[in-house]
Amino acid sequence: MRSASEPVIARLRAAGCVFAEEEADLLISAARSPTDLEDLVDRRVAGAPLEQILGWAEFRGLRIAVEPGVFVPRRRTEFLVHQAAALARPGAVVVDLCCGSGALGAALAAAVDRLEVHAVDIDPAAVRCARRNLAGGHVYEGDLYQPLPDTLRGRVDVLVANAPYVPSAEVGLMPPEARLHEPLVALDGGADGLDILRRVVAGAPPWLAPGGHLLVETSTRQAPHLRDAVARAGLTPSVTTSDEHNATVVAGASA
Repeated sequence: MRSASEPVIARLRAAGCVFAEEEADLLISAARSPTDLEDLVDRRVAGAPLEQILGWAEFRGLRIAVEPGVFVPRRRTEFLVHQAAALARPGAVVVDLCCGSGALGAALAAAVDRLEVHAVDIDPAAVRCARRNLAGGHVYEGDLYQPLPDTLRGRVDVLVANAPYVPSAEVGLMPPEARLHEPLVALDGGADGLDILRRVVAGAPPWLAPGGHLLVETSTRQAPHLRDAVARAGLTPSVTTSDEHNATVVAGASA
């Protein structure tokens, strides 16, 4: 007997989906009717990210709500969370800048007890999504540090940022799932990809508590330049890479 999933798998394979069988199972489970399934498959074949179609992305074992048009958290960013979680003590104050869906803050809150989590994004859709994922946290709409309450100055133990770091000229080379379905503000980091990250680094010191840490994701190519920026900001820099996650984290420690 022909499996009901076979036509779906065939369409996904023809569209170039590498994990067609797994995606078919997820789409079939999410569909409320045959008509709904047809619509979901049509969207996927047209290139929409699977996570935006399903309404969630798996990140560090959590289901993170993801709305259409919102940046989809990447598995490589789990390395940034791992590094931050190792530095966050129970009850620490954590700030997640350029938070997108709030995946980093949510993952850190799940990993470390009693965190006080604050998250910021400039995109209203991302803020809406982050408020769903950070029900126990504080989510602000605005540009980097601007919307944070002054009461956080000098109190932040761990500050994380997965800010955009793709050079402007390379955005067009990204997979269609990203460049056509995620906001440009979440991808484009300026001429060398570091415009936003330099601002994150330069603005961090007044917010960090004594012994606090800044951690940001970047590329291996960009890491030396960002490391220099961290040092210029008066923080003690370090660079950590993970071959497993294909990820690079630049950190800065306050005195």
